[in-house]
Amino acid sequence: MQQPSSRPAPPNSRATRSNSRPTGPNPTPHNPTQTDLTQADTPPAQPKVPPAQPTASRARSRAHSLSLATGQRSLGDPTIHYSLWPPLTNGCPRTSTDAVAYPLEVDYAYDRVPADLFDRPAAHGLERWAPLLPPLSAPGLGEGNTPLVRLADGVYVKDESRNPTWSHKDRLNRVAVSAAKSSGARGVVVCSSGNHGASAAAYAARAGLPCAVFTSPHAPPAVASFVRAYGATVLTVPRESLRPLARRVVAEFGYHPVSSLTDNAHTGHPFGPEGYKTIAYEIFLDLGETPEAVYVPTGYGELLFGVWKGFHELTLLGLADRVPRLYACEPAAAGALATAIRTGRPATEVPVGPTEAYGIACPVGGYRGVVAVRESRGEALTVTDEQMAAARAELSAQGMWVELSSAAGLAALRAHHDGPAAGPQNTPDTGGPVVCIATSSGFKDSATGTRTYPPMPADWGAVAGALSR
Repeated sequence: MQQPSSRPAPPNSRATRSNSRPTGPNPTPHNPTQTDLTQADTPPAQPKVPPAQPTASRARSRAHSLSLATGQRSLGDPTIHYSLWPPLTNGCPRTSTDAVAYPLEVDYAYDRVPADLFDRPAAHGLERWAPLLPPLSAPGLGEGNTPLVRLADGVYVKDESRNPTWSHKDRLNRVAVSAAKSSGARGVVVCSSGNHGASAAAYAARAGLPCAVFTSPHAPPAVASFVRAYGATVLTVPRESLRPLARRVVAEFGYHPVSSLTDNAHTGHPFGPEGYKTIAYEIFLDLGETPEAVYVPTGYGELLFGVWKGFHELTLLGLADRVPRLYACEPAAAGALATAIRTGRPATEVPVGPTEAYGIACPVGGYRGVVAVRESRGEALTVTDEQMAAARAELSAQGMWVELSSAAGLAALRAHHDGPAAGPQNTPDTGGPVVCIATSSGFKDSATGTRTYPPMPADWGAVAGALSR
C-alpha cells in the first residue's frame, strides 16, 4: 500500500523525532509501544454516570467493532502516537508549547478496510463510512450524502446546507458527540455563536445528553432560538470568557468538549474533523474522479483538514492517484491561516475587522489548516464581504440560499481564479472538475429575520408592476 511522504518538522517542537515520518493517515495499525499515555484502548468509565441500558450497550459495542480506528497521532510530530481513548481535547501533550498547541488526528488499520466500502450504495448517515471513522456510539440524524450541484459554467457546489441542522457541522458532531457518549460523559459543552452550537445541541439531544452552549452576545437571533429549540442551556458571555468557562464546565461537571479549549492555537476535538472526510469521499464518488481543485470556506481549518485527509485516504487505499489542490477561503477581515502560511508559522493570532461573515471570522488559526494547504499544494485566499455577497447572490439565483460565510468558496474562485483580475499565474490547472463547498443555510445569517417588508396595495396595477420589474 502506498506510503505517505514525509512532513517537515514543526517549529518549536519539544518532541523527539525520527528521520522518516508519515504525512497523513498511518497505513499500519497503531503500535502500542509508541503510546505516550498509558490509557487503555477502551473508553474510560465514569462511575457517576448511570450504567447504560443493555440495548444501548450493545449498540456501542457494535459501533466499536465496526470502526477501524486504532489510536490518536500528533500532527505536531506524526511519530508520536496515543491510545484512542480518551480523546485528547487539549492538543498534543508532548509537542504543544506555550506559543502554540498542536492538534491530533486519528489513525486507522487501512489494511483492513472492506474491499467493497466505496462500492456500497449511497446513504444518509455517517455509519455508511463507519470503518474509516471513530466509533459512532451516538445515533445520527441522517447527516451526509449532500448534493453536488453543477452550475451553468461547470463549477460544482457541494451543498452542505442540506444536512439535518443545515450545516456541515453535523458531520463533526455525529463523531464528537459519539466520543462523549463512549466516554461516559455527563453532557456536552461547546463554544459557538452559530452552526457548531446548533448542531452540537441537536446531536446531544439525539444522544440523550444535556448540552451547554457558550455563545457571545452577538449571536444572530435566529440561531439563538434554533439552539434553544433542542433544549440546550445557552450561556451568553463575553467572547474572552468562552473557553475559560467551558474548561471549568469540563472539569467540574464532567461534560465532554466538542469545540476547542486551547487559547494559543485552535486544536478542537481530535475525532471531530474525521467526520468531514466523508465530504471528500462523496465528491469522489459523485464525480467518478478526483477534482482538480476544491475551494473551502475556512475559519479554524477543521473542515479544510478533513477534506484533505479524506482525499489523502483515497490515495492510501489505491482508489485515487492524487489529492486535489485545496484553497482555504477566509474573510479579508481576519485571515489567520493566510497569515500563518505567509509567515511560515504553525498558527497565528490576528485582529478581526468588521465583517458579516461571522462564521469564519476567527482571531486565531490552527495547524490543521497549514497541513492541508501545504500537503495539497494549495493556497490560502481571502475575500471581502462584497465578494461573498456577490457569490451568495449567484447561488441564490440557482436555488441555493446560503449564509455569507458559506459563499466564501465560490467567492474566492470568482475573485482569484476566473474573475477579471485573475491572471495566468493565479489560475489553477483546469484539467478536471472544480468544486466549491457551501457550508450552511442562509437562515444562519446575522441579518436573517431582522428586516420587515410592508404590505403592498391590493390592486392589479401594483401586482403587475411588481412582476414587470
